[in-house]
Amino acid sequence: MSFIIVLSGIVLLVLLITLLRLNAFLAFLIVSILMGLVKHMTVTAVVGSIQKGIGDILGSLVILIGLGAMLGKLIADSGAAVRISTALTNLFGKKYLQWAMVLTAFIVGIPLFYGVGFVLLVPLVITVTSRYNIPAVYIGLPTLAALSVTHGYLPPHPSPVALIQQFHAQIGMTLLYGLCIAIPAIILAGPVFSITLKKYTAKPLATFAAKEIPESELPGTFTSFMAAFLPVVLIALHAVLQITTPATSKFYPILHSIDDGAMAVIAMLISVLTAAYTLGVKRGKKMEAVMGTLSESVKDVVLILLIIGGAGALKQVLTDSGLNNAIVDQLQNMHVHPLLLAWSISAIIRVCIGSATIAGVTTAGIVAPLIATTGVNPNLMVLATGAGSLMFSHVNDPGFWMFKEYFNLTFKDTLKTWSIMETIVSVVGLVGVFVINSFL
Repeated sequence: MSFIIVLSGIVLLVLLITLLRLNAFLAFLIVSILMGLVKHMTVTAVVGSIQKGIGDILGSLVILIGLGAMLGKLIADSGAAVRISTALTNLFGKKYLQWAMVLTAFIVGIPLFYGVGFVLLVPLVITVTSRYNIPAVYIGLPTLAALSVTHGYLPPHPSPVALIQQFHAQIGMTLLYGLCIAIPAIILAGPVFSITLKKYTAKPLATFAAKEIPESELPGTFTSFMAAFLPVVLIALHAVLQITTPATSKFYPILHSIDDGAMAVIAMLISVLTAAYTLGVKRGKKMEAVMGTLSESVKDVVLILLIIGGAGALKQVLTDSGLNNAIVDQLQNMHVHPLLLAWSISAIIRVCIGSATIAGVTTAGIVAPLIATTGVNPNLMVLATGAGSLMFSHVNDPGFWMFKEYFNLTFKDTLKTWSIMETIVSVVGLVGVFVINSFL
């Protein structure tokens, strides 16, 4: 009975978002209230669970997501992403232009939110391919594969960070495992899959071509790369030092006194302050203008925060109503590996709803208790869920339509390119998770 209640709740969530076009946050609240009432919770108890769920999940995420938005905005507005793209294109040359753009997307995709990265990088792709007379899809799709992987797999992106919090995983180890999986996923869904893409010769609309930015107005190459990479370097360095530093070292207690959550906040704060100076103040911008950029960036994440908060509310109602325990019992009786189960549920929700973020955080609320009962690695659960959340993007995903319109493709060709690329990213991610799991 409990399993039917949860399944009905997920179906209702899908219908509210897809058919009624209801805001995802409102849909989460409605479903949370109904599921609590069905389990005979009082209205006061249900509202209390919702408030606790939203507070618990956002309490540790607001800082990270807010700082991530600020860093991404600084990199985008300063021209640092353009500088990175230009530097790599000049380094690789026309012959390896595809790899240059893929690497650009991977680097700038780590701090940039997906939507920002898309509208920033695609015009660059269109401009570069027009200059060299290369099919835009041949370069563009691998570029977006790299951007998609960073969005689904790697912190400090909102969905992976939210999953880390819900699964009680380690941000450093998740990042290291994620990088190991991200590289083959990008290669297979990007350059390897692109072998089939040269026949798509549709000309993208000239409207979407990037405006040329004068060389003198771009930040330096080293400064641009440092701004994009610094949070990853700091988080990964902390994780590596924790593993490699001997217990007899005087630095051992210091390193282990800083947990993953604290390190992530410190790393992001240092990165934002560094970028604000190197990409702003140092280049002659007034402090008021730099702070204005940071304030503007917050608008990009408000809806994301509300969606994650709504998922946290649903998760808390499932816990307080006792539905979570019943779900765990049902799922364990299915005799399916927890990693495959997390991927499958996330993939199904993704295909139904279209949002990778909603798919990931909703799945976490359902399967998180399995970690305690099965002993599965929580870092790999984050990655399995994230990989599932990227599965088969189609008509209910805004990214599908953005790709179609920017590259001027038919509906059928968009399915054969964009949707297949996202599917490859998702499946390779699942395989990578199981490969790493076999060594742990």
